[in-house]
Amino acid sequence: MKTIDLNSDLGESYGAYTIGNDQEVLKYISSANIACGFHAGDYNVLMETVKTAADLGVSIGAHPGFPDLQGFGRRDMLLSKKEIFNLVVYQIGAIQAAATVYGKHVHHVKPHGALYNLASKNEEVATAIAEAIHSVDSKLILFGLAGSELVRAGEKVGLEVAQEVFADRTYQPDGTLTPRSHANAMIHDADLAVERVLRMVTEGKVTAVDGQDISIQADTICVHGDEPEALEFVRKLRTNLEENQVAIQAFGAVNHS
Repeated sequence: MKTIDLNSDLGESYGAYTIGNDQEVLKYISSANIACGFHAGDYNVLMETVKTAADLGVSIGAHPGFPDLQGFGRRDMLLSKKEIFNLVVYQIGAIQAAATVYGKHVHHVKPHGALYNLASKNEEVATAIAEAIHSVDSKLILFGLAGSELVRAGEKVGLEVAQEVFADRTYQPDGTLTPRSHANAMIHDADLAVERVLRMVTEGKVTAVDGQDISIQADTICVHGDEPEALEFVRKLRTNLEENQVAIQAFGAVNHS
């Protein structure tokens, strides 16, 4: 049976403000990318999310982003390579400490938002992130956009890399994600999204916004936990994958959980 990792960006509530339905979404995924307090989340949310993931046997990942709570980490910031290295190290450390409290280890790192998008295209930013992860723990798995500079940078420094595809996002002809500023960036039709995911997993193909098929490697599938329909969507996606003989399992030969 073919296996695929199913991940979601979680722990993005803050203080009195609740985003997403983490407690329920965690029941259906195999890997959790947990906000580290820079783009979203806080120390209470971080600890609760890590604990729930640990209790459910979900692989724990750090989800570092730009220090931009107001913009939810989706605005570009002009930072040096050293600053990016340092902010990634800092944020991984927050998740590591929480995981240790609950007797677990961090399994992977997936950059968030604008940092993720920038690293997908910018070799210097991608290298700073990959080097930061490797310096903290060379056994950590890097989640990066399939076919991106971030994937290449991770492989270059010797990290195990999971090539990520997105269940609820559209693709440009060059394999990059359609910017969220575009009206067609998100896919809200769950049936269409599931159909696209199945094709990415079984055929290694996805239809870009211009109608052409592009090749894509799917090691891990992201469902955004902050979308209103996230819970219904992740349930349907998991059910359809399993019905098509695709098992849900955390990525990687080494179990870091």
